[in-house]
Amino acid sequence: MEPEKPSQPWQHHLHSRPRTAPDFLLSRATGSVRTKGVKETFSSVAAAREALASGRAEMIVGALPFTPGAPAALVSPRQIIRSDAPLEPPAFFRVQQMRARITAFSPTASEHRRRVQQAVEAIRDGVADKIVLARAVNVSADEELDPQLIAARLLDGSPRQEAYLADLSPAGADYAGHWLVGSSPELLVSRRGNRISSHPLAGSLARHSDRQLDAQAARALRTSAKDIAEHRYVTLALDEALRPLCSNLDIPDTPSLTSTKEMWHLGTHITGTLAETVPHGSTAVSSLSTALDLAELLHPTPAVGGWPRQEALKFIADSGEERRFYAGTVGWCDAEGNGDWVVAIRCAELDLAHNSATAWAGGGIVVDSRPSDEVQETRDKLRTILRALGIMDDDA
Repeated sequence: MEPEKPSQPWQHHLHSRPRTAPDFLLSRATGSVRTKGVKETFSSVAAAREALASGRAEMIVGALPFTPGAPAALVSPRQIIRSDAPLEPPAFFRVQQMRARITAFSPTASEHRRRVQQAVEAIRDGVADKIVLARAVNVSADEELDPQLIAARLLDGSPRQEAYLADLSPAGADYAGHWLVGSSPELLVSRRGNRISSHPLAGSLARHSDRQLDAQAARALRTSAKDIAEHRYVTLALDEALRPLCSNLDIPDTPSLTSTKEMWHLGTHITGTLAETVPHGSTAVSSLSTALDLAELLHPTPAVGGWPRQEALKFIADSGEERRFYAGTVGWCDAEGNGDWVVAIRCAELDLAHNSATAWAGGGIVVDSRPSDEVQETRDKLRTILRALGIMDDDA
């Protein structure tokens, strides 16, 4: 595994495409991983887990889809470069231009308002406590789509240089030539030794260019009973999943504010220590789950699915939403079980053969959600990925 100096970009010359442009990358403020080349691919977590356990794979990188059990897109890479710093986009990509246009919305704004109202009524009827609904935006590019260029634009657009990129072709023929690219502020799970952490987000409000209005928005979100209740379902679910595996688990009682360039979010910083053994019937078994195991266990959380999980996922499936890898998880896990997995939001799936892309954004629906607000929330969240695709008109 090749070490890297902090903040070193994957670049050589301003006028030539970097030969080191990665097939996979995950950049966070706390560090980054990028890889190139393929030793072996996996469409299931079980097969990837076996490759790590047997020593065939030094690391597994890639993406898990939103729907549990659907084919994954996981790779054992040939070249791995890790850094304690986020990635710095190469100069080559910073001078490239791209143009794209929106061709369709699914659903339209009016239809999404109707779906939100249906979800509110279902919640009132006791079907679920929270249901996350999403909208898709279809995009057509004027020239050949470049996954690495879009990832570089997302890195430059993120205050914390957060971005991810994954080749989806290991998931099967339906994903040949498809890539997932995005910039996620939400950490599903991180593992280093026996220490784990998570930073779930739920409850959002758009930021303002005016400093005073922006501060007002932050205060409004911090005190919003609706958003605090929505967030609470997420922390309860993570508590339920992680506490049996941990000798200690710290989940603050109240969320804190976090932000991207476009949005304010309610977030909770969760930390814990994995127990060496946990009860399993009349015996004790090791609980030192790998980062990949933990990602599979936790996702999809109520931040992207709803609560209770099965009831919310059934409502989403019955509504006709096809999320594919949106709201799944993207990350890496090494042979020691360490790794990082982020929630696959603020993203697009690229179809290189047709120079097209599908971007998504969603929001959590609870009993007092207002349809017009939920439509606006999807518009606000879509700005991150649409701007990276070269679309400034974000009237979705």
